[in-house]
Amino acid sequence: MLEIKNLHVKIEEDDTEILRGVDLTVPKGEIHAIMGPNGSGKSTLSYVIAGKDDYEVTEGDILWNGESILELSPDERAAAGVFLAFQYPIEIPGVATMTFLRTAVNAVRVARGEGELSVADFMRFVKEKSAELNISMEMLKRPLNVGFSGGEKKRNEVLQMAMLEPSLCVLDETDSGLDIDAIRIVSDGVNRLKSPEKAMLVITHYQRLLDYIVPDKVHVLSKGKIVKTGGKELALELEESGYAEFVNEAA
Repeated sequence: MLEIKNLHVKIEEDDTEILRGVDLTVPKGEIHAIMGPNGSGKSTLSYVIAGKDDYEVTEGDILWNGESILELSPDERAAAGVFLAFQYPIEIPGVATMTFLRTAVNAVRVARGEGELSVADFMRFVKEKSAELNISMEMLKRPLNVGFSGGEKKRNEVLQMAMLEPSLCVLDETDSGLDIDAIRIVSDGVNRLKSPEKAMLVITHYQRLLDYIVPDKVHVLSKGKIVKTGGKELALELEESGYAEFVNEAA
């Protein structure tokens, strides 16, 4: 279970407070959505969960499976089961996608006390997961994300999520820059990974993603606080009415 308790976060370099007392609980087996206007702190929340530098937690805690992860480095959090799918996955010329995947998978396996996969075992593993997600092996022969469409980049992130086998999956605006067909394909991949052992936190501006990845709960984040929580119907309300009510409530 993910438990966020009274989380206050500021940007280190200029003392700007972004999160101002976030409380959130996401049990395993559930998908929760975070929605809110630009500048509300949605991406900051995802970065802080994953352990990104440049942010300082000034108060509160983040617990995963009952243990605080605030003192863990990003790679230690990954070994503990935390995965962040980025809003804008970067291109890394000169790094083969397959090399990246094998390095990441083996690093996490070693950190968890499991043995590294041999080349043959890794190839079987990546072919199995790629087939499950309808990802062609041709795509994986290219440098990491280089020349990929927006949809291909996000599908590659979903493949990473499948292969790293995290138990906490945070998706930061995974629908950003995607057309409807790409959203459907990426969402199908995410839904295939849902399980009773995984908690998922989906961050999005728009209700359209939640047509495909159906949340158990929706939380509205405004001015650094959760100001309302409801069922999936709350996303439809937001689509109709916007965020003005919640911005005023958080002020």
